[in-house]
Amino acid sequence: MPAVFLLQLLFLAIGGALGNSRPFRAFVVTDTTLTHLAVHRVTGEVFVGAVNRVFKLAPNLTELRVHVTGPVEDNASCYPPPSMRVCVHRLAPVDNVNKLLLIDYAAHRLVACGSTWQGICQFLRLDDLFKLGEPHHRKEHYLSGAQEPDSMAGVIVEQGQGPSKLFVGTAVDGKSEYFPTLSSRKLISDEDSADMFSLDEFVSSQIKIPSDTLSLYPAFDIYYIYGFVSASFVYFLTLQLDTQQTLLDTAGEKFFTSKIVRMCAGDSEFYSYVEFPIGCSWRGVEYRLVQSAHLAKPGLLLAQALGVPADEDVLFTVFSQGQKNRVSPPRQTVLCLFTLSNINAHIRRRIQSCYRGEGTLALPWLLNKELPCINTPMQINGNFCGLVLNQPLGGLHVIEGLPLLADSTDGMASVAAYTYHQHSVVFIGTRSGSLKKVGSGSLNIWGWSWSLGYGTRRVVGTHG
Repeated sequence: MPAVFLLQLLFLAIGGALGNSRPFRAFVVTDTTLTHLAVHRVTGEVFVGAVNRVFKLAPNLTELRVHVTGPVEDNASCYPPPSMRVCVHRLAPVDNVNKLLLIDYAAHRLVACGSTWQGICQFLRLDDLFKLGEPHHRKEHYLSGAQEPDSMAGVIVEQGQGPSKLFVGTAVDGKSEYFPTLSSRKLISDEDSADMFSLDEFVSSQIKIPSDTLSLYPAFDIYYIYGFVSASFVYFLTLQLDTQQTLLDTAGEKFFTSKIVRMCAGDSEFYSYVEFPIGCSWRGVEYRLVQSAHLAKPGLLLAQALGVPADEDVLFTVFSQGQKNRVSPPRQTVLCLFTLSNINAHIRRRIQSCYRGEGTLALPWLLNKELPCINTPMQINGNFCGLVLNQPLGGLHVIEGLPLLADSTDGMASVAAYTYHQHSVVFIGTRSGSLKKVGSGSLNIWGWSWSLGYGTRRVVGTHG
């Protein structure tokens, strides 16, 4: 069971009490693997995606419903899927791995996307997980056939009286001709509508990995680790091949880099697309492999120490050391903190410099050449959503987070945070099967003497 699930499920059940001896409430299954989780923001009900299943749990983690999603007769080489066209490849029962699980509050339904039939999604009624629809007739219905469960992230943006929008980022496993790596799609009220998942704008509201990039770097892909909405922007944290470092390495080793991607939530043409390298340093060592992240409020004490308002969004993020071994990252990990105001300030300054005509767009994986920034005198404020020129835009330096805690034995793998009596409390799941609680009881912000008398509980068996 991935650490992220035990971290978040137990986080829901235990509140702030990790240090006492009371047993955890837990949801345990032995015949499948849990992959994703969503918590209803009003009822506290818990929805869990798994291999071949979706579960609904009460806030106390009692199982209420289960919906079966697989195995499915399929073959990964069949495009379109065998439900639409006779496939020349041999079909066999294939596990359906849940890759995305989101609550569509406006339509009172769950969006559950899997790995079979080229990544189609099911719409499930929140009350009882009854299947409302499973669109699979058009190419827009196929999000990605990539098999990794941790390679896709999405956010739903509500739009008042109109239909919500789904921003989804996914690895494409080399099939850029079939799948965009990032797209904005319509969530129609009718689950069987042919327009479900249609692109906001036919061409503009998607980004595809260019075939030239895949020709130069066949292993290139973008793995979407976390997605969130803050103010009027949509953000994604990604992990992808660092083409420049990999090109320069004479031994042929692959290097990876973490990026933060930002777009305006209302930008259907992706003119506002900006990405920046993101990472953290601890005692002179770089940590650049993002593992997990969680958006939270800082709490009064942490906000005062950071010099930001208490309602500011902050991002707790776990990185592994270095830039190699994406699949089996080093256990040397660090927990870092970013304020959204600082991330946005870096992005704003970069946009302003480009509109002054300074430098290039600096996005080699997407543009495959250096395009100059065009001098266009205009006022760029914090809510600027781009024009047809000077986009898409890449950052020129790494946005560095504030290191809070380092670990070299257990290997931090997941993070969640909340505010308790003005304190920030962070839960960390490790690859060795422990759950740790870290609090901000005594703050020396630059030395980060957090109250590291944290609690630790052994909760699962060892993970690689």
